[in-house]
Amino acid sequence: MIRPDTILYVDDEAMALKYFERLVRPFAPVLTAGSVEEGRALLAEHAGRIAVLISDQRMPGAYGNELLRHAREHHPGIVRMLTTAYSELGEAIEAINSGEIYRYVTKPWDIDILKADLRNALELATLRNERDGLLREKMLVQQQQLLSQRVGHLAVAAAGFVRPGSAPALYAYLDTALQVGAGAPGIDWHALDHADLAQLEAQRAIAIGQLLARWEPAFGSGADTTDTLAALAQALPGAARVEGSSLVVTDRRVFTWPLEAPTRETPSAASVAWLAWQLWRGQPAQVQAEGDAWRMEPLPASALPVLPDDWMADCIERLGEGRDA
Repeated sequence: MIRPDTILYVDDEAMALKYFERLVRPFAPVLTAGSVEEGRALLAEHAGRIAVLISDQRMPGAYGNELLRHAREHHPGIVRMLTTAYSELGEAIEAINSGEIYRYVTKPWDIDILKADLRNALELATLRNERDGLLREKMLVQQQQLLSQRVGHLAVAAAGFVRPGSAPALYAYLDTALQVGAGAPGIDWHALDHADLAQLEAQRAIAIGQLLARWEPAFGSGADTTDTLAALAQALPGAARVEGSSLVVTDRRVFTWPLEAPTRETPSAASVAWLAWQLWRGQPAQVQAEGDAWRMEPLPASALPVLPDDWMADCIERLGEGRDA
């Protein structure tokens, strides 16, 4: 990952831009823009490089605090600063109080103070970047743990609510989910602590198991593939249709909901219908993307590989890799 190290300065005065660049270039890369719109464009193009944004306040068309507000909303990791004349300090103080900026620098600049403030802002940006990197790593670990828990819950639900010996069918489901790019679920740690998450996930697993048990009688004998596809399409109103010997699915969540859905999203009969169908069929499927839809064709049971003892761990690892990508 590239560490942000660049300072973006926005000012409508060409001489101020040149002077700032000459002043700062010895200790940091600099980008400059002559308007708020140019500043937005540079943020969009170089956000990964920019550590500090400093903007003049009074500019034609839009004020600097509007750009800083935009940066706060869309690029919160960038440290934001405002430079303004003494007569405009009220606007700078308001920007600080509203959380839009880290610091303001009055014009005309005191060179030593400006340099010190910019160096402090770069250091703060580095600390934020390191913190965000650690948080990302922590979230990836927690997502992988939640994914492992969900796969385990599905295994228990399949064995307890559907039928014993369901490992090949569960593998077929996970393999199909991998074909459409399923990964680990997102976690809202701002709203859930560990105990709340564990309780909600357990309740979710029980609800999924109960729904799976209700679905099995709805799919018929399974002797005729066309009939079983029709039953599945009926279980997915508005999200699937039968075309010949295949099923066209228009909502990717049909394949991935039990793995990826937010913890607080209540399971429904339709959300687990595909999982129930594959557990009931016990056969693999081939899925191919077709524009905004996916075409699923059932494969014979002979297409299932002989499962090694660590097949579940392998599926969990591959699903986690899909999330990282």
